[in-house]
Amino acid sequence: MKHLLCALIGAALFGAALARDNAGGAVTAEQLPAEARETLRLIDTGGPFPYRRDGIVFQNRERRLPEQPKGYYREYTVPTPGSKDRGARRIVTGNKPATVFYYTADHYKTFRRILR
Repeated sequence: MKHLLCALIGAALFGAALARDNAGGAVTAEQLPAEARETLRLIDTGGPFPYRRDGIVFQNRERRLPEQPKGYYREYTVPTPGSKDRGARRIVTGNKPATVFYYTADHYKTFRRILR
């Protein structure tokens, strides 16, 4: 009985985390903020990018995106109007050249796959 209870609690916690991470679902590029669409355009053309850290490897430490080899994911800043720093919004790409795109508005807490 004790093991069953632990298994049920673990499944509930895992399910809640999975639902939270995938809560956003997918989004089309047209549904993104204008700044994100501009960042996508820069990614497509190879820059130039406005932030020094644009294009660095995204580690996926929290494993919120599908597991891939190190170096598969890259991150790019989506400017936030009124923010004095890079803000929380990013586009994370996968593959080289990029064939998979994700948008996060909350600094990697949740991701939405960008349909292109």
